[in-house]
Amino acid sequence: MSRTPPRRSRKRHLVKSRSRALPTALTALFALLGLAALPQVSHAAPPAETLPKNLAGGAVGATTGTATEAADATAASVEDTVAAMQPGWNLGNTLDATGPDETSWGNPRVTRDQLRQIRDDGFRSVRIPVTWTQHQGPAPDHTVDPAHMARVAEVVEWAVEEDLYVLLNVHHDSWQWVMDMPTQHAAVLNRFTATWEQIAEEFRDAPQEVLFESINEPFFENSSGDAQNAALLHELNSVFHGLVRDSGGGNATRPLVLPTLHTSPEQARLDELVETFDELDDPALIATVHYYGYWPFSVNVAGHTTFDAVAESDVADTFARLRDTFVDQGIPVILGEYGLLGFDRHTGVVQQGEKLKFFESFGSHARASGVTTMLWDNGQHLDRSALTWRDTALFDRVVSSWTTDSATASSDQVFVPSGAPVEDAELTLRTAGHSLVAVREGGQPLAPGTDYVLSGDRLTLSASLLSRLTSGGTAGVNAALSLEFSGGLPWEVRVLSNETPVLSAASGSTAGLSVPAAFHGDQLATMEAVYADGGNAGPHDWTSYKEFGAAFDPDPGGGTITLTSDFFAEVRDGATVVLTFHFWSGDTVRYEVTRSGGAVSGAPR
Repeated sequence: MSRTPPRRSRKRHLVKSRSRALPTALTALFALLGLAALPQVSHAAPPAETLPKNLAGGAVGATTGTATEAADATAASVEDTVAAMQPGWNLGNTLDATGPDETSWGNPRVTRDQLRQIRDDGFRSVRIPVTWTQHQGPAPDHTVDPAHMARVAEVVEWAVEEDLYVLLNVHHDSWQWVMDMPTQHAAVLNRFTATWEQIAEEFRDAPQEVLFESINEPFFENSSGDAQNAALLHELNSVFHGLVRDSGGGNATRPLVLPTLHTSPEQARLDELVETFDELDDPALIATVHYYGYWPFSVNVAGHTTFDAVAESDVADTFARLRDTFVDQGIPVILGEYGLLGFDRHTGVVQQGEKLKFFESFGSHARASGVTTMLWDNGQHLDRSALTWRDTALFDRVVSSWTTDSATASSDQVFVPSGAPVEDAELTLRTAGHSLVAVREGGQPLAPGTDYVLSGDRLTLSASLLSRLTSGGTAGVNAALSLEFSGGLPWEVRVLSNETPVLSAASGSTAGLSVPAAFHGDQLATMEAVYADGGNAGPHDWTSYKEFGAAFDPDPGGGTITLTSDFFAEVRDGATVVLTFHFWSGDTVRYEVTRSGGAVSGAPR
């Protein structure tokens, strides 16, 4: 697959509007009530062979004929736009940072080279989250600092000139002041309106490849419940829709993106958004949700260390709901953020092979459902200084999933215990319709029947092969096998030599306890914590299995396992906690910690 899709001709400059008509009170009221005078929608899907249309320099759906024909053409054109935006990428933790500037959350200043790299790596759209709060003046005007607006416009223009579609939004404002709408309705609505009036004016004459998203991950505090939440979000989306449309220019027909509550893909939230779409009756609207997987797997808590049937079903069910509720009804969907929640700590929270299986499944279901997806990247994926991907195996899996299914296996690691008789190792293949054609080590093919045996979906690596590969006796990875298939990516399997890990006594404080750990080639999967006198200890006391990276964090290179302050904050003073560390080899090691005031001590059990 080419990572550089053909470039489209585009209008290349954003022109700020010199003047525009402000929404009248009547228009705003109509928009609020869902009574805006818009043509009837007929969500007709374009023919399968239709290529994405170039919208540069012209209004979406500019047609002649009846209002219904115009609506049909607009709907088809917007569907083509969303399809052409696949795949997408988020410029996260940058212009959305809540500090004084875009570097305040640790990412470098945005450059055009970064956006060019994204395009060259195959992405066709970029979501540019923007937080406006700290760059606004006081009520009632809430004037955006011209320098901030100019910087946003500069980045948007760079993206357009690099042949990327752009999705621009109001981002962390959602939890800074929009959430107060139940108790400060007039003030929030005034500020929301003022914010979007200024954005709409700035980008009034931007090309149609620039899309607007009303609000990121909306939620409301101190509301009366679901019904009020739905009504408030409907009001925000309707006001946004009305004022953008009434601002004229390209905004009259610009594709607009509306979120569900929390941008949740749960059915009740989708149904609420459908009601808003029905009332607004505008064929140039797009639905958006976010998805970070089955939560226990996504953060590695409660023992959900693997991408098992439950986690996979969550992916499949999510896309089925999006397809049935929106896509099959002619409403295009942009899944505006995806990834794994544990990545906010570090990408090692979820084991490598298991995370690859998640992204493989996600990409496959997204492709089959016709949903455009935008990878969330807060700096943990693309190194924005070196312009290289930090985890090339993960990036390659994401890229491949845009166009094809690839095979996976039950694991990407085989442990061979040192000092014990070596046994055959079996892997279960999930071939995705492909056939295994070779197994290689160091680029050289292994011998079928001798080094490995394939029987149905079972691949057995022989004891003689594993003995040969680990004969050096080095702890950790001794070899990497590449399982090659008739299509898609190969599946890489690491062969590791290991012994049971050894933990040593330690003392520290509730600010954190660093436990000396000799991993001996093994890797930590999870940790259980229970009180010596019974009951689960630490955070998430509904499970004995604690959250990876939050309650505990291993460092094999440094030879430690850290028990965090968050863990001890939920441990009773004077209590002894029995820890069981579960390693990927299957070995377990028990350890005991005791808290006495602010002091903590630990020893092997």
